[in-house]
Amino acid sequence: MFLVQFAGLNHLSFDPGSTESLGLGSAAGLQVSSSPAEDGSDPGKRKRSSISPDGGRNLSLDSIPMGLPMSDPSAWATAMNNLGMAPMGMTGQPLLPDFDPALGMMTGIPPINPMMPGLGIVPPPIPPDMPAVKEIIHCKSCTLFPPNPHLPPPATRERPPGCKTVFVGGLPENGTEQIIMEVFEQCGEVIAIRKSKKNFCHIRFAEEFMVDKALYLSGYRIRLGSSTDKKDTGRLHVDFAQARDDLYEWECKQRMLAREERHRRRLAEERFRPPSPPPVVHYSDHECSVVAEKLKDDTKFLEAIQTLLTWIERGEVNRRTANNFYSMIQSANSHIRRLVNEKAAHEKEMEEAKEKFKLALSGILVQFEQIVAVYHSASKQKAWDHFTKAQRKNISVWCKQAEEIRNIHNDELMGIRREEEMEMSDEEIEDPSEMKETEESALVSQVEALKEENDSLRWQLDAYRNEVELLKQEQGKASRDEDTTKEQQMKLLQQALQGMQKHLLKVQEEYKKREAELEKVKEDKLKIETLLENLKEQQSMADEEDKEGDAADCQGNESSMSRVCACSQEKECPVEKTLSTSPVKSEREVLLVGIISTFLHVHPFGASIEYICSYLQRLDSKVGVGQICTAEVEVLMTRLQNTFRQELSGVGASLEKRWKFCGFDGLKMT
Repeated sequence: MFLVQFAGLNHLSFDPGSTESLGLGSAAGLQVSSSPAEDGSDPGKRKRSSISPDGGRNLSLDSIPMGLPMSDPSAWATAMNNLGMAPMGMTGQPLLPDFDPALGMMTGIPPINPMMPGLGIVPPPIPPDMPAVKEIIHCKSCTLFPPNPHLPPPATRERPPGCKTVFVGGLPENGTEQIIMEVFEQCGEVIAIRKSKKNFCHIRFAEEFMVDKALYLSGYRIRLGSSTDKKDTGRLHVDFAQARDDLYEWECKQRMLAREERHRRRLAEERFRPPSPPPVVHYSDHECSVVAEKLKDDTKFLEAIQTLLTWIERGEVNRRTANNFYSMIQSANSHIRRLVNEKAAHEKEMEEAKEKFKLALSGILVQFEQIVAVYHSASKQKAWDHFTKAQRKNISVWCKQAEEIRNIHNDELMGIRREEEMEMSDEEIEDPSEMKETEESALVSQVEALKEENDSLRWQLDAYRNEVELLKQEQGKASRDEDTTKEQQMKLLQQALQGMQKHLLKVQEEYKKREAELEKVKEDKLKIETLLENLKEQQSMADEEDKEGDAADCQGNESSMSRVCACSQEKECPVEKTLSTSPVKSEREVLLVGIISTFLHVHPFGASIEYICSYLQRLDSKVGVGQICTAEVEVLMTRLQNTFRQELSGVGASLEKRWKFCGFDGLKMT
């Protein structure tokens, strides 16, 4: 078998991740090999081409590069023509454009140029439609021959997590650990080799990526030296292996990554966490006096009250420290009046700010009214004719904008006034029964507070009595020197007891008074409820009478005109006299007065005469008032000065006359 090498394809170090050392295998059987010639002939002579078993040809050139001068294009073209190649320059341009490849020595080979792979200038690229061919690997003690490139790749199991160990099967029977180390140390650092007697072993590498390089050797045929004995040959099968050490290291690495992630998260959370409050000092007599002084200071009150709350929650209150805590609580209670006064001051400032805003807004509205009046006066015929068309357009646009802004501010001011009037009306219409209920609830809360205070005083009395009894028991056992001090303590305790008893009697008296006031309030409430029920009954009776009167009026309207004409003139004369004396002269005017009074009663801010007439005309079809005239309604309302009152409202151009209902004002005056 003759092997031919292309110039420049010297032996390269094994690297499964590189494509530079791979040859190309075409469908026609062309193979490129970098192994030296096995027959030991002269490398300077040309080799004959050999026919491969599958009918193709194996071509190679000597490993010694060609010694043609690159500066002589004619010599270069002659050499390439003898080889059957298309004469190409170093830049890929044809030297002989009329060259026919059929005239060469080796026909059937596509023309190549010196820039193509195999001539030692550029590495061979791998076409996507052509499988990669593995090369022969030479070691000191063995040789590895690649598998058939047309065979499918060897099967492998699923890769375990953190796999650094591979299973190697198909080893020669005479293979040793040194040979295995020599073959697989090209893949990376080998930590351990566990060889079995059954022609397989397990190899553990230092890193995971070295396993991928070892898998590249799967399918290679190994031959020890130049022997062809069966015990010196074998076909390697490399696969992933599951090892406890790999799994343990992988789990340790995952735990380390998880710890780092938790540490990063903790640092991020601590970065955004608010700082913790300063620790509260423990209770002592000195700290108690310091906190008591701070409670009296308005600037340090918040800090001191927090310390007091912490001490009470910790359970620092006992029989010895109860008086100190009571004094501190009393100091805290004294700040309530200060806080209420501050709230009232802030409310007063808010009301003053509201008044200032209202005054400023009214001043702005006055100025807007003047500006709008200027625009309206400029729009009149006397001055309008002297302006140009562009000036007129600008004036009209400015007038519209000013009117819109003026209306917005006017609505805002009216809304403020309406809210104030609503607040005033709510305060006036407040039910006296609700006032009674609020007073009753206040009295109940005071009574409950007095009860709690009474209970606390009883507990203090019991505590003092227990202390007195303990002192009496200890009095007989103590020495005479301590008798004087105990007597003084007894006197102090007796005085305290007397004071507490007096205070308790006062509290009991106040409690009885509050109970009496509560009973009076309950009686007043019952009386008010009875009065409300009577008023409701009277109102219901009045409503029934009104309904009966309305029914009678309807029947009278439905009667024929003949009965009206038949009425005697004697009955009509006194009616006419009474009508002539009263401001209302007919039944139609009475009906109009009633409707207008009802309409104006639900409009406390008044209404214009046009608004009233439009409402009466809408009711014309329902009530049957007849044709209504604005002048007639205005004359009727001017006659009834005690019932209707005319007022002027608005500012400037928005000035208008409004009628208001004042019938109840005369009743209040009487």
